[in-house]
Amino acid sequence: MALIQVTAIYPGTFDPMTVGHVDVAQRASKMFDDLIIGVAANPNKRPYFSLDERVAMAREILSDLPNVTVQPFDGLLVEFAAEVDANVIVRGLRAISDFEYEVQIAAVNRHLAASIETVFIAASQDYTFLSSSIVREIESHGGEYAEFVHPLVVDAFSLKRQAESS
Repeated sequence: MALIQVTAIYPGTFDPMTVGHVDVAQRASKMFDDLIIGVAANPNKRPYFSLDERVAMAREILSDLPNVTVQPFDGLLVEFAAEVDANVIVRGLRAISDFEYEVQIAAVNRHLAASIETVFIAASQDYTFLSSSIVREIESHGGEYAEFVHPLVVDAFSLKRQAESS
């Protein structure tokens, strides 16, 4: 019986990457031979951090995971999966509302590329409330958000705010 190399993609905008994202990435990295963090350009979401900034932060934050790489992508996720020979899409779920949306997306992806499976990883209970948009909102109002992100993200926010004010 031949073993199959399983490469998974964990896609997202990661604007910014939260400790919840890191938790899912760490757990997924133990499940698959290779894990690609696919940082979506996704200009429709009007990200706060540029694609290059988000990719650089993710690479640094996840640098201790030897089977994890970070790559930017634009366009359809299933096309990116084909480019990198990934056969699994990893999605994190925080709440029931996430589930309904993610099942719809998984069905569309399966229709577009039947050979790619979607695997859902439930968020750790400590992170079910956490999202990048919540972190950005707290930060924009001067609230305390450092426990929700890697220290590198705190520094990136600080640098970005300094650049905006000068």
